Amino acid sequence: MEASEPMQTGANLPRVGGYNRAVVLDAVRRRSPVSRVELAQATGLTNQTVSNVVRRLLDAELVQETGHAPSRGGKPRTLLSLCPDGAYAVGAHLDPDSTVAVLLDLSGRVLRRQRMSTSARSDPDRLVRQLGRTVNALITREGVVREKVLGLGVAVPGPIDSGRGVVLDPPNLPAWHQVPLTGILGGATRLPVVMDNDATAAAIGERWAGGADRAGSFLFVYVGTGIGGGVMLADAALRGDSGNAGEFGHVLVAPGGKLCHCGAHGCLEAYAAPYAVLADFGERHGRAAADALGLSLDPTRTRTDWNRLCSAAARGDARAGEVLERAAAHIGQAALTAVNLLDVPRIVLGGEGLRGAEKYFRRAIDTAVNGWSMARRVRTVSVEPSLIGVAAGAVGAASLVLHGAYAPGWHMLLGEESAEPAQA
Repeated sequence: MEASEPMQTGANLPRVGGYNRAVVLDAVRRRSPVSRVELAQATGLTNQTVSNVVRRLLDAELVQETGHAPSRGGKPRTLLSLCPDGAYAVGAHLDPDSTVAVLLDLSGRVLRRQRMSTSARSDPDRLVRQLGRTVNALITREGVVREKVLGLGVAVPGPIDSGRGVVLDPPNLPAWHQVPLTGILGGATRLPVVMDNDATAAAIGERWAGGADRAGSFLFVYVGTGIGGGVMLADAALRGDSGNAGEFGHVLVAPGGKLCHCGAHGCLEAYAAPYAVLADFGERHGRAAADALGLSLDPTRTRTDWNRLCSAAARGDARAGEVLERAAAHIGQAALTAVNLLDVPRIVLGGEGLRGAEKYFRRAIDTAVNGWSMARRVRTVSVEPSLIGVAAGAVGAASLVLHGAYAPGWHMLLGEESAEPAQA
């Protein structure tokens, strides 16, 4: 691993024990297996401080000793690695098409996963209480000691009021109006609950599970029922003052164009979300062409139709490929705007909506950002698939809990309870 990799450094000051513990744990997570001497070099802490912090992490069963480095003439250095079963978190992603819940260990590995069929018009209270039962079942079936479960993270489409834990009026969830999500789930599970925008949660999950490969800054483009964006800048999530930053799907790509669910005209989502691409196919090629590919063009069957459209494109169907190329061009246009604004070195693509369409989107984004961005002569933006797979929203939601508990942040130095989203 290169020494220039961005890394949080510790502080040799009083009353920063919690912060230093998080800094050292984060370094172990990124660099495992790693020695105490290497940790001191990476974090800027003294050898004595590192030794004291490591002792506490060993006592808490968050790290473990895993052998020795090759000797260079002196006493072999003991190597440290993360202890995956030191802590757990549950995550849930509420999407208009389905709800996915996962149980993660400290390393970010998915131990159990459960999908619930939902509808954009599902009764929020009934759905959330059903989710609470699913979360409890995940913990029980895995046999995890409940005291080691740090909490439940929930990823939802925006807009949200993270301070109160309330889902406001998401365009893709028309039945959801001012739903006090964290309060309901906290009561149903008896766990601390944190909530965030689904794409921001996915970005945090990518950062947590990706370790050194996702250190620093990147834009996470999430494609599910809709399109979202999560931004990591210098290892910190960009949320904005109201917690609603990163609405990538509502970047303007066609002024005065198609009406979006949000009420504006010309948003990216109205041109590139799966439901929009399917509608475009029907408008351009008609009912007979849709029937030939087995497309119902029924909004309640978007997932099935999308899979069939992408499969047809993979088989070489020109009309299916054409609408995917058109959608991809719009995503490339929006990505160019984001890269010019944020100057990130990496774009990560994730979400279930990418299945079968990734090559189109990836190529269009690469062409746009590396062909036309203002800084193209001084850096190349890499465009990569997500490391956490199609369940990025749920994994990201669980990672909100792990990130909030163990990632180094200014709230630990300032004496604040949390810099993460609201807890129940």
